[in-house]
Amino acid sequence: MTTTPTAGTATTVAARATELSKIYGQGETRVVALDRVSVDFHQAEFTAIMGPSGSGKSTLMHCVAGLDTFSTGSVRIGDTELGSLKDKQLTKLRRDKIGFIFQAFNLLPTLTALENITLPMDIAGRKPDKEWLDRVIQMVGLSGRLSHRPSQLSGGQQQRVAVARALASKPEIIFGDEPTGNLDSRSGAEVLGFLRNSVRELGQTVVMVTHDPVAAAYADRVVFLADGRIVDEVYGPTADSVLDLMRNLPGSTRQTPELDAKGRTS
Repeated sequence: MTTTPTAGTATTVAARATELSKIYGQGETRVVALDRVSVDFHQAEFTAIMGPSGSGKSTLMHCVAGLDTFSTGSVRIGDTELGSLKDKQLTKLRRDKIGFIFQAFNLLPTLTALENITLPMDIAGRKPDKEWLDRVIQMVGLSGRLSHRPSQLSGGQQQRVAVARALASKPEIIFGDEPTGNLDSRSGAEVLGFLRNSVRELGQTVVMVTHDPVAAAYADRVVFLADGRIVDEVYGPTADSVLDLMRNLPGSTRQTPELDAKGRTS
């Protein structure tokens, strides 16, 4: 059951996949991970991608983010067609226009929190916008932890550093691959709140792959995949509405998570 966006939803496209396919192998070993997927991700919108294991959700994100190649179709980030880029151009686009947040925090242990946040810009030889950087650091609550190294931070604080790092360069779009997968429910809720606030307060665009209905409920829209195809989407999701849709997706034969009294998955 697809619902329509509410009035005021952003309409400018930050990233677009058109008839996107990803095929592995040939003959009897041929696997279609993505099957002619077309989807837009709008500016200043938080989109979650969900689906059963093997549905293609991570493959879709990796192809759109320029982390993996695709077999047929096209991907655009803003006005740039990814399929036309050479390796060095693609590396530059990822560095300059895309932010990434992964389940593993991917922080360098010898650097302070602030040094980890500014590292991508330091590598690119760019100076951060101090006003923007201060705003991001304040939003994720790291002002008192900037001189700490990762070993001196909790898991939730380390992921806050990763969120700030993704936001600091003002990317056109941020991709998160299970960004709260290694966090407890409280820390995960904080990180998801920061991502949602970055959309509402900073005008950021966020696309997140998750298996968790509670995490998906922080998004403005949830796109559902099954067998390499988009089969549904919903705007204004709740954890319960997402869970109900997940239970009815093709391929959802494994046990789906239950929500406890506090709305957390068990």
